[in-house]
Amino acid sequence: MSTLPGPPEAIARGRLVRVAAVEDVPPGWVLKVRLGSREIALANCGGAFLAIDNACTHAGGPLGDGRLKEGCSVECSWHNSVFDARTGEVLRGPARKPVRTYPVTVEDGGVFVALDAPA
Repeated sequence: MSTLPGPPEAIARGRLVRVAAVEDVPPGWVLKVRLGSREIALANCGGAFLAIDNACTHAGGPLGDGRLKEGCSVECSWHNSVFDARTGEVLRGPARKPVRTYPVTVEDGGVFVALDAPA
């Protein structure tokens, strides 16, 4: 994927990359996107787009498979750790460390993630 221009405040926080169109991620769903060797879980929580690493901090299981759980949380299908997609914080173990979050910008129907800086 290529780097695309976006709002100046988002560019200042990191390299913006278009990862999806708004319609690719309906409210309540999570989409796994691959950016080179990196995988990101892109979630739509009631119209707010959120991006986190797609690997659970417990054993590396996927977080971007399917629907959001109660609130804006994602669950690892391997060992059922639950993370808040807004903050990356662990809501239920066995994971103990949060997952990394990324700033997200929506512009002209596209969803952009700033990769080089944490949210």
